[in-house]
Amino acid sequence: MRRVPHFVVLGFAASASVGGWGTLVAQESPSAAAFGSLTSLVGHWKGVFRGTDITLTYTLTANGSALMEEARPKSEPAMITMFTVDGDHLLATHYCSTRNQPHMKTEAITAPPTRGLTFRLDRVTGMRTPDDWHNTGLVMILEDQDHLTQEWTYRFKGKTGKNVFHFTREHSGGDQ
Repeated sequence: MRRVPHFVVLGFAASASVGGWGTLVAQESPSAAAFGSLTSLVGHWKGVFRGTDITLTYTLTANGSALMEEARPKSEPAMITMFTVDGDHLLATHYCSTRNQPHMKTEAITAPPTRGLTFRLDRVTGMRTPDDWHNTGLVMILEDQDHLTQEWTYRFKGKTGKNVFHFTREHSGGDQ
């Protein structure tokens, strides 16, 4: 068996990463593009649900690999939802004020989304009984750059339901 010198292999690998193959590596996957569309939410949002003011704050964290949503209903505990890419899916883990953690994911993303993303329950942790309140899904709809709709589905004592939230981006003095 003939051996290829190491410098030939290293030279080939270096030329592939700089040239032809480098462009293939740099192309964004559909799931990464979907995550990129979620990162456009970074900033502050306001909404009202059943008379309660709610503030959302989106922050890009973990070297750009996770989007954190902090939901603060007025006079109620804050909740966190973390969005990340996992292969051809996006994941959303919601840290709920009911002290459970629904882990949701999208179907395989084969093309960049045009308007919304649908997350379905994969599993839930932290429940004391199967009848505990827990979210079972989330649809994120970016109506335009300043209007966001969230449709949360849930299960409680064997019954299902849906809550729809509408948010408007808050602009600071200089970016209107």
